[in-house]
Amino acid sequence: MAGGTFVGGARSATGTLQDIEPKTAFERFVSWAGIPPVMIWGFIGTLLFMIGDGVESGYLSPYLVSLGFQEHDVAGLFTIYGLTAAISAWASGALSDMWGSRKVMLVGLAIWILFQIGFLGFALPSKSWALITLFYGLRGFGYPLFAFGFLVWVVSTAPVQKLGSAVGWFWFCFTAGLPTLGTTIAGVLLPIIGGYSTLWVALSFVIFGGGLALLGMQRVPRVETGNKGAIKTLFMSLAIGWQRPKVGIGCIVRAINTSAEFGFLVFMPLYFTHTLGFTMGQWLAVLQAIFISNIFFNLFLGIISDKLSWRYTVLIMGGVGSTLSTMALYFAPTLLGPDHLFIVMIAGAFYGMTLAGYVPLSALMPYLAPENKAAAMSLLNLGAGASVWIGPAIVYIFEPAFGVFGVMVVYSIIYCISAILTYFLKLDPEVEAHLHATRASAKGLAH
Repeated sequence: MAGGTFVGGARSATGTLQDIEPKTAFERFVSWAGIPPVMIWGFIGTLLFMIGDGVESGYLSPYLVSLGFQEHDVAGLFTIYGLTAAISAWASGALSDMWGSRKVMLVGLAIWILFQIGFLGFALPSKSWALITLFYGLRGFGYPLFAFGFLVWVVSTAPVQKLGSAVGWFWFCFTAGLPTLGTTIAGVLLPIIGGYSTLWVALSFVIFGGGLALLGMQRVPRVETGNKGAIKTLFMSLAIGWQRPKVGIGCIVRAINTSAEFGFLVFMPLYFTHTLGFTMGQWLAVLQAIFISNIFFNLFLGIISDKLSWRYTVLIMGGVGSTLSTMALYFAPTLLGPDHLFIVMIAGAFYGMTLAGYVPLSALMPYLAPENKAAAMSLLNLGAGASVWIGPAIVYIFEPAFGVFGVMVVYSIIYCISAILTYFLKLDPEVEAHLHATRASAKGLAH
């Protein structure tokens, strides 16, 4: 995709789309904020889609346990879901290069809707674990194709001097939905209509948000697709990992980034409510604190990284910060309990802030392999998808023998490893010089 040309839009010398001239005060504001105005409905639609995807995140695990299924089996189900999401995330960049991001998003939306209907209409009513595993596992292919297909589109179109801001807005929308606003909606609906009906409401958000994103970006210039075969395109995205080892390292860092987040959703609801004595409402308040903090720092650190350093933002705020905040999130509730909810929420907000430190990795990765940005983004998305199963897999492997404390220590250790790995993600000198020149040129034009 990086080497293609745009139909209906102009490319700059850096290979990114120049903003179509804003026509209204709103579009000028959106452009100033770092979003290409023609993509604004894509961001809003993605936010609504991820709200629907995130509704279940705070309660699905205990809900399935309440139906009579074993906690260990539920952790295994989440691991299977993560595996399908990882495959889908890996494919999203390569398929975007081959089909175009719009078609990839459409396929992801269709998969999510189809298998969610199967999950709700057949699997849950029958209480068949085989059907639950089948439909929920296959649904895992849906959201990465939609969301990461859109991320590839953003990276391909945003001007380089605003790339950190643009990907910050993407992650703002992503995490505002999954699970911040999603869990907020769940908290409101669960006491009124129950867990099962709430999942149907989630489906309506996905349908509306997905449709809005796809229909609302008709003015976005289409990227010419590549002419390589499907298998060759996909495996080229793996080959870049050893052809450009830094891209492979970036994939590992991205996998570590949100692994604990997805692991928390498996065991934290039960740990807080069954072991520590928090109510479900108190647990959801902590979860909301994590992601309210995260969505705003996604945006803030994305903007700051454009002015300072993509790499050092990931290393210090992401790797080092998350190493510390993970243990804070364990010790605060364990030692203080539900009577000190506000302090526990602060610990959650600290974790959310440090999790946002990894946002600039989405801007950094394409420039670690500037001659093949699509493959680099595929590997980045593979890491994102891998985190969905690595996190629950750590719970599955370590919790039976070492308990919750052991799981949290493992998460903290791998965050520390990610900080060390990020140190080596240095751009080639000529790429660094090119980016500096582009930013300086854009700054000069702005004045």
